[in-house]
Amino acid sequence: MEPIVLKNLLIGVVTFGFLLEKILSYLNYRQPVPKVPKNLSDYLTDQKLQESKKYQNENYRFGLVSGVFSFILTILFISQGWFGAIDSWLKTFEIAPLLESVVFFGLIFIGSDILSLPFDYYSNFVIEEKYGFNKSTVKTFFIDKLKGYLLSILIGGGLLLFFLWLIHEIGIDFWWIFWIVAAGFMVFVNLFYTALILPLFNKLTPLADGDLKEEILRYAKSVNFPLDNIFIMDGSKRSSKANAFFSGFGKRKKVVLYDTLLEQHTSDELVAVLAHEVGHYKKKHIILSMVLSVLQIGLLLFLLGQFIFNEPMSMALGGKVWSVQLNLIGFTMLFSPISMILGIGMNWLSRKNEFEADDYAKITFAGKPLAEALKTLSVKTLSNINPHPWYVFVNYSHPPLLERLEKLES
Repeated sequence: MEPIVLKNLLIGVVTFGFLLEKILSYLNYRQPVPKVPKNLSDYLTDQKLQESKKYQNENYRFGLVSGVFSFILTILFISQGWFGAIDSWLKTFEIAPLLESVVFFGLIFIGSDILSLPFDYYSNFVIEEKYGFNKSTVKTFFIDKLKGYLLSILIGGGLLLFFLWLIHEIGIDFWWIFWIVAAGFMVFVNLFYTALILPLFNKLTPLADGDLKEEILRYAKSVNFPLDNIFIMDGSKRSSKANAFFSGFGKRKKVVLYDTLLEQHTSDELVAVLAHEVGHYKKKHIILSMVLSVLQIGLLLFLLGQFIFNEPMSMALGGKVWSVQLNLIGFTMLFSPISMILGIGMNWLSRKNEFEADDYAKITFAGKPLAEALKTLSVKTLSNINPHPWYVFVNYSHPPLLERLEKLES
């Protein structure tokens, strides 16, 4: 395919993805504010519902501005050949091809992050602050950024270096070797995330002895779920929003509850939330999701292997000669429609899994306290109780609140 045709194809794919995303967001934005449902009347008022819609609308407008900015910049980089210009400039230094690739992606990463920094700051310290969600300080915000850079250099940079070395040294067969490494890395992160990475940003404290711990352990024993690692995370350090998650396998499995979750819910509700997380484990959702993610990465790498040495793609992005870094960028853009389709499939599966985990909690513990926990979470986070169905279909990894309540309260 001629470079000019590839360039126009890239512009078309990026434009299609941008328009689809913004059309779906607009449909969601235009959804009417419903009356307070009967099963939420004890938790939600008309005033709170209006506040929720206002919060969603502000995020929509902010997303529109930041999205248009990113879209225009991307189109300019493609149409004006700026990716190729950076690549050609680096080649004038006559450094080793591997180092050249690493420096190229380092420059793109730094430039992208600097441009996104004002948007991140505004989202956190203006929108989230306005609605009472932000608990972070400016100091914490920038320290998190620096820690993120350090992790990106040590972990992301190391993986990138090995990935690029495989391409330069092994050739077209690089994909299956890196697939094995990527799969191993994913398992490692799942096993050790709460032990090695999370503590860099948050403090984890074992759940203190007391009624809550006794109730949790009693429930875990009733469903034959050995559980010793229950931690409280200082989520209130950054946000008033609450959450809980599960990580690890076997003896390394851990449950992490945000401190904000403990502040907002009764013991029964917290045990019900835990029962939901146990449901994911018992139903093999965590393992299935990991297997599917590994298969997705394998597919991506296989397709990349058929594409990475395509010289016209480098030319389409403004390069003078074949360049692995330009082809990686071009492939990422061309793969985005396939990625979107795979993402829709994964979201559908995730919503199905959430229903199954809810059902497990309802059967092994009780549906009412989980429903009450979901109501509280939704109201306190100003969630959208009336999202557009198409927006849900493409973007939601969890079912809408009212659908979950219908099954839990039936």
